[in-house]
Amino acid sequence: MLRLSKKIEYGLLAVSHIAMHKDGDISTAKEISAKYEIPLELLSKILQKLAKEKIITSFQGMRGGYRLVGNPSDLKIMQIIQAIEGQRGLTECTKEESIKCLQYNTCTIRNPLKKLQFNIDEMFNNMTLSEII
Repeated sequence: MLRLSKKIEYGLLAVSHIAMHKDGDISTAKEISAKYEIPLELLSKILQKLAKEKIITSFQGMRGGYRLVGNPSDLKIMQIIQAIEGQRGLTECTKEESIKCLQYNTCTIRNPLKKLQFNIDEMFNNMTLSEII
């Protein structure tokens, strides 16, 4: 069964939490970690990736933390997923042609899986953060 990774789950929880704060308020990694019982070290790495991709902004110092860069209704779920894990697919060959697969030349399911991958990508590209908060 198709399943989102824990990193993506944690990233979606964190970005949703950050987005629900009033304008100007920031959220800390410790606050998010404690509220959702996410390992702080892992959450910090996820937040760094999200900040690097300009989904959230990082503020340093004693009153540091994170704030959402844009509007939740403009932020696509796919942007969050790709910021955390990059381009991934259902199978190796759904995102790129792969000669690593031993069945590549004889595969009969590659094209149907590519179609399924396209539909999943479309769903995540059309769903915004505001729809999950």
